[in-house]
Amino acid sequence: MNSHPRKQTGGELLPLSFYAVSALEAAPRLLGQTLVRETSAGEIRCRIVETESYGGVEDKGSHAYGGRRTARTEIMFAPGGAAYIYLIYGMYHCLNVVTGPQDDPQAVLIRAVEPLTPADEALMRACRGTSVRRPVDLSGGPGKLCRALAIDKSLNGAPLHSPGSPLRLEAAPAPAESIGAEPAIIAAPRINIAYAAEYADMPWRFYYRDNPYVSVIDNKRGIPL
Repeated sequence: MNSHPRKQTGGELLPLSFYAVSALEAAPRLLGQTLVRETSAGEIRCRIVETESYGGVEDKGSHAYGGRRTARTEIMFAPGGAAYIYLIYGMYHCLNVVTGPQDDPQAVLIRAVEPLTPADEALMRACRGTSVRRPVDLSGGPGKLCRALAIDKSLNGAPLHSPGSPLRLEAAPAPAESIGAEPAIIAAPRINIAYAAEYADMPWRFYYRDNPYVSVIDNKRGIPL
């Protein structure tokens, strides 16, 4: 199988082939893609601006490290293309994109998104249900973006490549429609995974430089790609 999916033109659903690669390959490719969420209040469209790769059985930061297979992690063992959603600290949901082949548990954590239009931002603010002053406070961080998009565990396993799914991924807009010039991508260590031992400092977090929605800017350890 070709590990480099064909370039999409924008607005179309990302095909299954997009998700067939490893999480480490998929994480930077997900930057700029459009996350679409259908809510009772209307459709929200946003741009992915920060991701983290979790590479499966060898990665000590992954829920599936060592082949750990539980009710929670079972979706990670499915073929790429589904949403993996879990709860942390008993209150914050996190959205992940499952990648790779069946029985090779890999996932990309979506850490930050930016609304595509003022209308999308208004819906996200309504879903958040609290006053936010800075872009990062709206959807910069896994828990914040899930609240802004009304994402919870009921969406676990949602097919991101299906037109009927309430949560799906579309290709980034064509350059003429994009939000300014394509920004530089920074690779940096992942956030809050000291328990991952030698994997804690791997530069497996990817984000757009200078984007105001990014949750954490790592000026000391960030590496331009």
